[in-house]
Amino acid sequence: MTVLRSLIALIILAISSSSAMAADRPNVILIMADDMGFSDIGCYGGEISTPNLDQLASNGLRYTHFYNGARCCPTRAALLTGLYAHQAGMGGMEPDHGIPGYRGNINRQCVTIAEALRRGGYGTYMSGKWHLTNKRTAKTPEDRDNWPNQRGFDHFYGTIAGA
Repeated sequence: MTVLRSLIALIILAISSSSAMAADRPNVILIMADDMGFSDIGCYGGEISTPNLDQLASNGLRYTHFYNGARCCPTRAALLTGLYAHQAGMGGMEPDHGIPGYRGNINRQCVTIAEALRRGGYGTYMSGKWHLTNKRTAKTPEDRDNWPNQRGFDHFYGTIAGA
């Protein structure tokens, strides 16, 4: 139920964030759900009824050739940066500070899709699980390095660490 609520919140935020300039540019909604198979939703041939997601897919762009890692963090890093997970610094789930591609943090050499969209004048919103930093228990805003708001998202509602 938490994933469904996060998706609904993301869709509502995306719809409500339109502006006069938005008529000239497409809206972008990127959905990632953990522990879901390629054909689990209707638009990809799944047997579970997903009419709202199917409607979004029928009017938009769908990924049909995307490499999915066995763990959620590397997959999320690849989706948000367009790089292989180890190039983004998230080769695995647990940080190994001795190996550059496995730091447990999206590195500063890569650009997230939110950073690129923000530069293009888009409002950026994220709802759900971030799980792309090893600083998951920051006590003050100064300690929040590499959280969604530092990586291009104007607003974030969700969890920093994995479940």
